[in-house]
Parts: sequence; C-alpha cells; structure tokens
Amino acid sequence: MKFIAEINVMPLKALLDPQGKAVTHSMHSIGYKSVENVRIGKHISLEIEADNEGHAKEKVDEACKKILSNPVMESYEFEIRPMN
Repeated sequence: MKFIAEINVMPLKALLDPQGKAVTHSMHSIGYKSVENVRIGKHISLEIEADNEGHAKEKVDEACKKILSNPVMESYEFEIRPMN
C-alpha cells in the first residue's frame, strides 16, 4: 500500500529561533504589533510504500530521526494517510 506522510519539523522551544525572531521584528516594523513568538520550521510531504499503516509510521519515524530532523535542535510530528 502507498501512504502519504505530512511531517512538521520545528526548532525546540528552548532554543533561539533567529529566523522566527527576524520575522517577528519585520512583522512589527510593518504594523503587525500583535504578532509575537514566530517560529520557523519546515514541512515535508512524502509518499511511502508499506504493508500497513503501522509499518509506514515506523519507517517515517525512523526517517525523521535519521535524516529529516536534528533531534538535538528540532522536534517533529507527522500524520500518515493512505493514498487515494
């Protein structure tokens, strides 16, 4: 079966996010004073072949840990759904 994984990778909350800070500052400078604590991450969408949803989740989790995120600096979460 084929599955689609939607993965979000974000910097850990305890760490400084320079991109987010720059965007927050830019938002304030153009009049969006109510915007605070912008955090910039990445979104990854991929297709994966697996016997079932459980195996697909295991493969995606392994890929996130080994390749798609840096666990020292980032956290991740994902959703899996069958391809239509």
